[in-house]
Amino acid sequence: MTAHGSILEIAVPSPLLRSFDYLAPQAGQHTTPLPGSRVLVPFGRRKVVGILLAVRRHSEVPAAKLKHALEILDPEPVLDAGLMELLNWTARYYHHPIGETLATALPALLRKPGSLPSLQQQVWRLSTAGRRLDKQPARATRQAQVLEILAEQPQGLAREALPVPLAVLKTLQDKGWIEQAGATPAQAPATTTTDNGHALTTRQQQAVDAIQAGFGKFQTFLLEGVTGSGKTEVYLRLIEPLLEQQQQVLVLVPEIGLTPQLIERFRQRFALDIAVLHSGLNDSQRLRAWQRAGNGDARLILGTRSAIFTPLKNPGLIIVDEEHDGSLKQQEGLRYSARDLAIWRARQLDIPVLLGSATPSLESLYNVQQGRYRLLELPERAGNALAPRMRLLDLRGQGMRDLLSDTLLQAMRVHLANDGQILLFLNRRGFAPVLLCHACGWVAECRRCDARMTLHQQRGELRCHHCGSQRRIDAFCPTCGSSELLGLGEGTERIEQALQEHFPGVPLLRIDRDTTRRKGELEAALDAAESGRARILLGTQMLAKGHHFPAVTLAAILDAAQGLFSTDFRASERLAQM
Repeated sequence: MTAHGSILEIAVPSPLLRSFDYLAPQAGQHTTPLPGSRVLVPFGRRKVVGILLAVRRHSEVPAAKLKHALEILDPEPVLDAGLMELLNWTARYYHHPIGETLATALPALLRKPGSLPSLQQQVWRLSTAGRRLDKQPARATRQAQVLEILAEQPQGLAREALPVPLAVLKTLQDKGWIEQAGATPAQAPATTTTDNGHALTTRQQQAVDAIQAGFGKFQTFLLEGVTGSGKTEVYLRLIEPLLEQQQQVLVLVPEIGLTPQLIERFRQRFALDIAVLHSGLNDSQRLRAWQRAGNGDARLILGTRSAIFTPLKNPGLIIVDEEHDGSLKQQEGLRYSARDLAIWRARQLDIPVLLGSATPSLESLYNVQQGRYRLLELPERAGNALAPRMRLLDLRGQGMRDLLSDTLLQAMRVHLANDGQILLFLNRRGFAPVLLCHACGWVAECRRCDARMTLHQQRGELRCHHCGSQRRIDAFCPTCGSSELLGLGEGTERIEQALQEHFPGVPLLRIDRDTTRRKGELEAALDAAESGRARILLGTQMLAKGHHFPAVTLAAILDAAQGLFSTDFRASERLAQM
């Protein structure tokens, strides 16, 4: 069957719940394209990249009204049959246009016209001088980290596999300690390194045995383990034999902040290049990781929620860490749950899927009761770790300013005097959640949606945390003209200011979305937190999820009950999990 006279059913990225029929290109295309291929088509006054759904002989649209496709962009489909089935189901289940659904699954560079870019890329390796280096830089911890990683990878590593900003690599290159190689290195053998992990507890071994017995067939496991019980070690023990069998493992994490930590754990255990997929990558890095996963070169893929749409050539296991986390749900555009899609995809691929959490979601626990999931429990902390002492502080009658009570401030002084590190958690960024006119009661509201604007005093802005709109702070009340505008409530920015007044000269680190916008800032902040250089840590959920801060001796949750007053019907569940 030739392309001449064929009808191409194309999914065009548009908000319309339908596909569009086109005639095959007029010239230069003599073979029938396969579903999943990208096609350049005219759409109104534009030329857009669509995805071929099917090739048919007939169309319900009169032939005179059909336009010719302009070009078949791919000799082979960029979305294989399995991914096409997953994405078609996703569009139907979540009631989203098929064209936008398929576009969401593609890396940004594949949504543009042009042939597939080459996988060739520059990689970094130790130079001769770097291999002869006797002593690593003591104060430059990130430079030392790069040198240590590359020492274990003599063939070199791709840029995205190195968890540091490009400036760190350039500095090492200027010193003559590292150099760029010409192309992507050959895949290192998936063997374990000298770090073989800790001895497994009885419960950990039981969990590993149960899941390994399910390799090669679909089953959903829920691993419920208290904080510090060693869930990550269970993941590592499961991944190891699959890599040795040349199979692929997809690991989903809810937050970009968790990826550096897991990458480091995986790299310490396995001598291989990890494909990383998250919003912090540039378009070229994301496409390379996506392609390497699709052709099987990358056997361990780690990413946030959108990584569920990554092509896999030889899948063996899907792991969803912190399965209860709301960040695994996409809230804009195509709204989907990456956890639920992971289960659907595992069933499609006939492989097991492992959901891990210290505080499983209620629906997952219900599915255990119904027999759909198998529950594996880790009720005890690994090693000699002890459960923390918990104290609920009644704030009635307490002297208090900016959510910092006298009792908390005194406890902080004691721990700082004993060289302890302190973590303060407040799940509200900005300076104040409300800007109010003291004269007439006017409240600053978003002009694009119904939400109230959050005051960000350091940048002199009002920001909507729902739709992203922002504007300069009003100098005068637009209703009565008064200049008595007050910020009510507390955010991390205001708490930071108060802490600087209470503890002048004490190194303070704030970690939230506002302080980690630029590439490399999050990694640098986490490095400062883990090293103990910052004595007081203040942050939102970015700081609270899954990180290891060995020097922390006191943790405080500010305004703990605020989560109960959310309009979310899951408010009490979310608060308990946090």
